[in-house]
Amino acid sequence: MITLQQVQDEARRMLEGVPEGAPLDDATAQLVAFAVRISVTTLDTAGAAVHAQAAMRAGVTPEQLREALFLVSGLGVHSLFEGLRLTQPGGASTGAPAVEVDADRQALWDSWVGKDRYWQGFEREVPGFLPGLLAASPDGFDAFFRYCAVPWNSGHLPALSKELIAMASDATPTHRYLPGMRLHLRNALKLGAGQAMLRSVLELAAQAPAHPGVG
Repeated sequence: MITLQQVQDEARRMLEGVPEGAPLDDATAQLVAFAVRISVTTLDTAGAAVHAQAAMRAGVTPEQLREALFLVSGLGVHSLFEGLRLTQPGGASTGAPAVEVDADRQALWDSWVGKDRYWQGFEREVPGFLPGLLAASPDGFDAFFRYCAVPWNSGHLPALSKELIAMASDATPTHRYLPGMRLHLRNALKLGAGQAMLRSVLELAAQAPAHPGVG
């Protein structure tokens, strides 16, 4: 199990030399607190309701809350990230299986991945997942990208807010998925977040309730 200390150490390493920057505003803080509580790994609906109301009092719209909801509902794909490699021939020790890239698979790859820098960064954190998914299920590959695109296509929240929400969701006590946390922290840095904002978001993540027996 990944511990809080490991999350903090990883964040500290990545934030070394980063300017302090602007603090986290109250509206975004309430939005993050709502998102980490409504995420499937926490699912604290009572707490999410409290923070949804506080977020709207701070100026967050229902459309923005729903966009955050669609964003964190995609956390289930982490099961796919880790489980897919376990189901390949040879188990966890193998990377993406060798498969003939036919014209249909190549068209899917070019359409969704191509030379997109976001997915290149993703591949560094979750190596082999995208080619493995394409090999295992072209339908699943297409569906993965279509669902992941929903909160980015609707455009109610700034990109930075979405990266902060995703980072926080990946750092909650009941999830702590370091590849995702690193990816979204790095993206947030590229979008202008400083140490103060990122530390506050990670503190909000740490405050999400843990299930009994989870440290």
